[in-house]
Amino acid sequence: MPLRRDGQTRKRWRYVGVYGPDLMLCAARAQVGPFGQCFWGVWDREAQEAREHTSLRPGSREVTMDGPEIAIEAGAVRVRLRLGEATPIEARCPSGDSWAWTRKRAGVPVTGTVEIEGRRREIHGLAVDDESAGYHRRRTNWHWSAGVGRARDGQPVAWNLVEGINDPARNSERAIWVAGEPSEPAPVSFDGLAGVEFAGGERLEFASESERARDDNFLIFRSSYRHRFGTFSGALGELELAEGFGVMEQHDALW
Repeated sequence: MPLRRDGQTRKRWRYVGVYGPDLMLCAARAQVGPFGQCFWGVWDREAQEAREHTSLRPGSREVTMDGPEIAIEAGAVRVRLRLGEATPIEARCPSGDSWAWTRKRAGVPVTGTVEIEGRRREIHGLAVDDESAGYHRRRTNWHWSAGVGRARDGQPVAWNLVEGINDPARNSERAIWVAGEPSEPAPVSFDGLAGVEFAGGERLEFASESERARDDNFLIFRSSYRHRFGTFSGALGELELAEGFGVMEQHDALW
């Protein structure tokens, strides 16, 4: 993929999130044209403690991603994760005069360790893996939610919901996984970072617990980013949710 196509700059990123009742974390690497960054965040629900950092340094190794192996190495914070297998969805969607591609997996088995200031914890949970690349519009504003949980009938569920990016009426990146099998819901609408409303009137409610916020102005690139870990209740489309853990995100980018 060249740096420019159809008058738009290439953007690409990978984000991995682990969401659960004891601990939530995310790790990501992103690139806009030739400029890159990496970031990570850890929310310890038991200790009610949040850690996070963004590195704009070229060649930073704070976050490394090698296929199923994910690592964070940042001073007193050390994370090692290994992702398992899960059925992906893939979408290529129009974006301005060009296109954008994404591959999502949710409900991915994950194992590993998290160490913070010598306190070590084993991870055996579920993750979301987002790989994206494309020639997005110069001004892109979107809301996104991803998470894992359990329906009231006991089935494991996971989701990837979006408004404002990769969201045509059909063949979008929207997906709900039930017992590991994905299906595409109709377009959804976000009530800010408070919840998601489905076409049938159902609502997924969000209770925020920890926020990662960042505002950048690099003249030719500007970004306002809000990323919140928390819990979910209500309905995931037609499925009543017994419990849910995940993230709500809002991003307004001039890139």
